[in-house]
Amino acid sequence: MRIRIVEQTGSTNSDILGEAGAVEGDWLIALDQSAGKGRQGRSWISVEGNFYGSTLVEVMAGDSPAQTLSLAAGLALIEAVDIAVPGQALMLKWPNDLMLLGRKLAGILLERSGDRIAVGFGVNLAGAPELDGRQAASLNGEVGPQSFAPLLAGSFARLLSLWRSSEPGLLAHAWLARAHPIGTPLSVHTGKDETVSGRFAGLEQDGALRLAMDGGAIEIVRAGDVVLD
Repeated sequence: MRIRIVEQTGSTNSDILGEAGAVEGDWLIALDQSAGKGRQGRSWISVEGNFYGSTLVEVMAGDSPAQTLSLAAGLALIEAVDIAVPGQALMLKWPNDLMLLGRKLAGILLERSGDRIAVGFGVNLAGAPELDGRQAASLNGEVGPQSFAPLLAGSFARLLSLWRSSEPGLLAHAWLARAHPIGTPLSVHTGKDETVSGRFAGLEQDGALRLAMDGGAIEIVRAGDVVLD
């Protein structure tokens, strides 16, 4: 495992994906990002003292479905925060957010190029940026990026091994134990500028969201942004 910390980069995901010599287990941690990215093309706002880091996964024959890697990443993230700052009211929100008291504390972005996947993490360790239409939280500087990096790297290595050795349903079950409860009302905004509302009904084994609609039908949602109603 190699953890490299730099003062500034454009995007840790783009940089580690584009680095020819990078191998699985490498981490790139930036103290500042000038072009950080979130889901659906959003900018990830850089605040001094927050965490911006990416690691590389090389997809191999026999691995679990690549889309289930987000479950492993979410579990690694919540585990690392539990260790760094115990006792926080944390909750995973589908598909790739970590919430603190109902506000966004962290996000995960997976980007793929061939058989290489960059798994990027943005965590509000020191300050909560202003987000359009959403509320953010922070850990108020109780842990710094340099201290948090090895905790997250260790948790992710363990969860990556579990991702490779276990049935996908095991990770889905573990993820659900730290997520918004079954039956939670929510709305999903899809990339097609559509909104689907219902109640959380769990996950498919591949990590897709199960949404219970009025009348009892279950809709399977594979991409979108969730708002808890």
